[in-house]
Amino acid sequence: MKKLYIAFLILFIYACNTYKDLPAPVTETAWETKEIPPAPQIGGGDPEKGYEYLLTGDYIGTGIPYEIVEKRMLPERPDTVLKREGRNERAPYVMTAFEAENGVPVANGNCFACHAGKLEGEVVIGLGNSFSEYDKNWSLMAKLMNFGVDLKYNKKSEEWAAYQPFGKFFRKMTPYIEAEQNGVNPAAMLAEACARHRDPVTLEYVEEPNFEMSKYAISTDVPPLWNVRKKNALYYTAVGRGDFTKLLFQASVLGIPDSAAARRAVTNFKDVVAWLNSLEPPKYPKPVDRNLAAEGELLFSDHCADCHGAYGKWESYPNKVVSLDVIKTDPLYASYAVQAPIVDWYNKSWFATSEPASHFEPEAGYIAPPLDGIWATAPYLHNGSVPDLETLLNSKTRPAYWERSGDSRDYNYKTVGWNYKRKEKSKGKWTYDTTLPGYGNEGHYFGDKLNDGERKAVIEYLKTL
Repeated sequence: MKKLYIAFLILFIYACNTYKDLPAPVTETAWETKEIPPAPQIGGGDPEKGYEYLLTGDYIGTGIPYEIVEKRMLPERPDTVLKREGRNERAPYVMTAFEAENGVPVANGNCFACHAGKLEGEVVIGLGNSFSEYDKNWSLMAKLMNFGVDLKYNKKSEEWAAYQPFGKFFRKMTPYIEAEQNGVNPAAMLAEACARHRDPVTLEYVEEPNFEMSKYAISTDVPPLWNVRKKNALYYTAVGRGDFTKLLFQASVLGIPDSAAARRAVTNFKDVVAWLNSLEPPKYPKPVDRNLAAEGELLFSDHCADCHGAYGKWESYPNKVVSLDVIKTDPLYASYAVQAPIVDWYNKSWFATSEPASHFEPEAGYIAPPLDGIWATAPYLHNGSVPDLETLLNSKTRPAYWERSGDSRDYNYKTVGWNYKRKEKSKGKWTYDTTLPGYGNEGHYFGDKLNDGERKAVIEYLKTL
């Protein structure tokens, strides 16, 4: 009995320490919905140049010396997804080789590490990657990587210098991106952990942290890139306001050396935004019951369009944020966003104080997203806690623990989402645990008002978007 008591006490202390720095929940708001107005955009841009820059560009600024990557990390066969040439011929689609500012070839992750997902065994560019594996602590990897570079290169060498900005920030951010489970993405925590060690004006590395932050890696599902063209604000809480070139350039904080380098690189993001504005969602690949879809369209117009917009001939999107009081989905991410120290850092930084300017303005709620290509974007809700559209529209059927196979071909076109097994506890690599802070599957109860036939009709209609 005594041993059992001690074991319980240890587990209790561990749990308390794990969750002790979570943000205080936002309990109520004075508003129900807000429409986010459009902000001036720099405009113009060449979509083809934007796509090419995402494939080969230097927007991360620095990285691992390419000669290390070439010998130890690249497969023998050329990549069949992006089909690039030169140094990138064998680079996996999630990696890009480029030249650092001092001319040294380096390699680093690119945007498609998060924004290219697999479905039916094929990589879909622009689809959020729902198979991310951030449940591991990368701190040891960062230390070994830095040690290896120090061992291989003289500190006066160009290769050592080209690695340093990335190496420093990679080491500093690893303690903050260990997610509680697979399939979700801690991108917001990664950006904040890097900003924590950047001078806001010069973007140069500073050893002394600018602020404290939670070590609980609040993570989200990755939204599809093709929805950017409809948005007046970015991210789930509509926190990203102003010009999109700066907002989308945030990934650079992982390796860009300073604001001078950022200034040169960000000019290419006018083209990246143009490419995003041209991106179309994949079409539903199976037959659709058009009569049933027509019934669903009428129901959607009555029950859903006010927040999610209209589609087809009368297409419109209201950019409406729904308060936590109304949407009632897991509040942790939004609660953190309105208290996060990166908001103040960002609004004092080069991103906000130079043209074209952007700023952070979080809301205590979540923006109702456009639903273009929704059939391909399971799992659902901002935290990916709901496996398919059937359970999204009927909250009583949502599983507390659900396990998918991890195979992108294991997709259910009837329920529109991942095939899954209900579990009694959180066990297994691809088991989602909705009892963890930030990963709850509550809220979005609007579909509960429909009967089974009506829900089936709405789902049929959603396949057509």
